[in-house]
Amino acid sequence: METQRDLRIELPDRVRTILCTLISHGYEAYVVGGCVRDSLLGRTPGDWDITTSAMPRQVKELFARTVDTGLKHGTVTVLSGREGFEITTYRIDGAYEDNRHPKEVTFTRSLLEDLRRRDFTINAMAYNEQDGLVDAFDGVLDLRRGVVQCVGSPKERFGEDALRMLRAVRFAAQLGFAISDHTAQAIRQLAPDLAKISAERVQAELLKLVMSPHPEKLRELYTLGISRVVLPELDLMMETEQNHPHHCCTVGEHTIRGMLHTPPDKILRLTMLFHDVAKPVCRSTDENGVDHFYGHPAKSAGIAKRIFRRLKFDRNTMDAVCNLVYWHDYNPVLTEENVRRAVIKVGRAQFPAVFAVKRADILAQSEYRRMEKLDYVDAYERMYEKIIAQGDCLGLGQLAVSGRDLMEIGVAQGKQIGEILHVLLDLVVEEPRRNARAYLLEQAQKYLEHQKMGE
Repeated sequence: METQRDLRIELPDRVRTILCTLISHGYEAYVVGGCVRDSLLGRTPGDWDITTSAMPRQVKELFARTVDTGLKHGTVTVLSGREGFEITTYRIDGAYEDNRHPKEVTFTRSLLEDLRRRDFTINAMAYNEQDGLVDAFDGVLDLRRGVVQCVGSPKERFGEDALRMLRAVRFAAQLGFAISDHTAQAIRQLAPDLAKISAERVQAELLKLVMSPHPEKLRELYTLGISRVVLPELDLMMETEQNHPHHCCTVGEHTIRGMLHTPPDKILRLTMLFHDVAKPVCRSTDENGVDHFYGHPAKSAGIAKRIFRRLKFDRNTMDAVCNLVYWHDYNPVLTEENVRRAVIKVGRAQFPAVFAVKRADILAQSEYRRMEKLDYVDAYERMYEKIIAQGDCLGLGQLAVSGRDLMEIGVAQGKQIGEILHVLLDLVVEEPRRNARAYLLEQAQKYLEHQKMGE
């Protein structure tokens, strides 16, 4: 088993203490997997996982505070301070029957056998300060080459857990790596097996890819046949041309370019991923051969909502993204009243995101009238900031009167209170200086009298 004793990784004190405790009692122990990979890349590991020759009950005997995280699979979490560290016994996985879980797990005394079952070479390295780096599958070489490839047979690794195919693209996106040819070939053959993976697991990997430094790796979901199974809408976008002066590529390529012009914010990246998702079904071509996509923002919001539900996203994320998708192409004539009304439509909390979405959308289009469009967004944002600085009323909560005030002048029905408040808000949005209690109560009284006359 190849080791590099001269290589050093800086271990946190608590991790070092756990390793030393295990080793001093006659067991082998190493940090393993992603924390080793990230350390070698100069990145800060998010978690420090530990692998050991000690059995779970032996681990529990050595540490005062433990949690039985997954004893069946050999995992015990050791609590140190407020942190938890997963310690897993060396194991060999038995046959996989569901493309995720081994039918049985056999504990082993061999670190090499444990590393052999792991997904990719860059995740199959172990380290401790006594032995240095254990790299039996050339993980360091693949880190240097910038390659994601399976440990051993790709077909075997993907047969054990089909999600590893999506994880391969996700790691490539996070690290800026390429997927090796033989690993990619196996993905193309086995991608249909992803249909057996739960929506929650697919969602987690897809989100990490979307949030990565290289969201353009979405193209590989398409070329490897993964999206056909987990996100077929992407295939339609990649295959839909946009013959229009404002565009220069397919809907899918435009989508990817838009994501590249967006910071790694979950809501913004997902908005760009789905902002044009309905274009393939909205496409029409006029007599001059020019494509049009009438009504695509609203239909895109509807399709996005179905995707979010299918992939089991949380409600807050779904609502925030679908709202931005719905309004992403709304371009009011720039008057202060129009902008106030736009803020109310979109929602004040989300409204600043509109500008990031619009700029990304424009920068992903052709250069036709690009500067003119960007100038419009700049003017739009300046007018919005002026409105905020002025303290203009942008919602019922900012009105100078409340439902209680209306009840005091004789409005008894809850439904009527809501109707009157919206009438008053409309008056104030039209002219902010009207937001005065006396004026609004007077208008409410007139509204009531008008309603009574109409009865």
